This record gives sequence, C-alpha cells and structure tokens, in this order.
Amino acid sequence: MDEDLQPSHVDRLAIAKQRMIRYDLQGRDIRDPMVLKAMARVPRELFVPAEYYACAYDDRPLPIGLDQTISQPYIVALMTQVLQVDSNCTVLEIGTGSGYQTAILACLAQEVFTIERLEALAKRARSSLGQLDLDNIRLIVADGSLGWPGPIQFDRIMVTAGVQQIPGPLLEQLRTDGLLVAPVGTSSLQTLTLVRKRPYGITSQAICPVRFVKLIGRHGFQD
Repeated sequence: MDEDLQPSHVDRLAIAKQRMIRYDLQGRDIRDPMVLKAMARVPRELFVPAEYYACAYDDRPLPIGLDQTISQPYIVALMTQVLQVDSNCTVLEIGTGSGYQTAILACLAQEVFTIERLEALAKRARSSLGQLDLDNIRLIVADGSLGWPGPIQFDRIMVTAGVQQIPGPLLEQLRTDGLLVAPVGTSSLQTLTLVRKRPYGITSQAICPVRFVKLIGRHGFQD
C-alpha cells in the first residue's frame, strides 16, 4: 500500500472505537442510546498510559499504575446502563481511577461527584478530564467508603472497586428510590449488583460475575 494511503494513528483509533461500539457493546446487550452516545463521545485513549495507547479500545481492562486498572469498555457501559443515569441525576462515583468512567457519567448526569483514594491517580484523572468539555465534575481525594463529606444524598451511586458488602455510609447517602451499582464479593471475584433503596428497605439484583480491584477504606477492605 502507498504510504500516503496508510491509515493514520488517529484513523486507526477511530476505526477501533467504531468496532468497540458495534461489536463489544451493541453486539452484546448495551442498548441504551444515550450510553452508546457517551461511549462514542469520550476518547478512551486520553485515560490510558502511553504504552497502551494503541490498545485503548480493546475490550479488556488495562493497567493505569499503582496496582489499579481502567475497566474494559463493556463493563463501563454495562454499569452505566443499569444505573439508568439521566440529566436529572446527581451521581456519586467511588473510585475515580483513570477518570474514564467519570467522563462517561458526566456526559449523562446533571452532576458527578467522584472520590479517589490515591492522590497520584486523582491528579492524572483531573488532567485527562480537563481536556474534555465537561464542567459538571467534582473530584476529591478521600476514603470513598465513607461517602461524600457532609449531609448530601445522591440519585445514583457507582462503586468501581470490589466490596464485601455495600458500605453503610453509601446506603445512607442514596436517596429513596435511588440506584447503586457495585461489585460485591471477595477480594478476587465479585458479582456486579444493582441495589435500589425503597421506602421499606433495600432490594438487590445480581447482574453478572466481575473482577475488580478492592475498595480500600474504613468500610471496605483493609490495605
């Protein structure tokens, strides 16, 4: 092939993103058009280390340093879809990580409050998120298992790290009829679980087996 006709790196990423949307998301069970639109809008390559740039749209988790990962695109889309986020929702995200899931949520929600335990990851996430046209994100460094500081409640809560059980402070900060999604189980294997807070109590629904890094904190795993 003539060198001038070779696809550029940007073109290859665009093709990879289209493949991700068509096969890894629509080809499975991601049907929410707003979730698909958000996944198409956010450039995942902004949130992965340089050495994984070419793999940005592979449907697999990738290392982001400090023993943390960016979740595979399908799981990001699935968690977002089951959480039923819309423009009226305030969302609390526990575990900012790379900031990719944060960006997806911010494309859909009224406002996203996100907590990261590790300062280095939070700094990197702020830098990546700052390259996008999103002004509805509040990010702090804190113990996410304690929830957001102060008397506040959220319509939706997403936990992006494994927990043995849903931390009590997060359930307290979930509004009545609100939804919470989290990987619940052991340190090595969890079940993605959707929780709804009803006036009469908590109901839960198992979604699928998953494997996330542990949520470290007072109401999570111990470091």
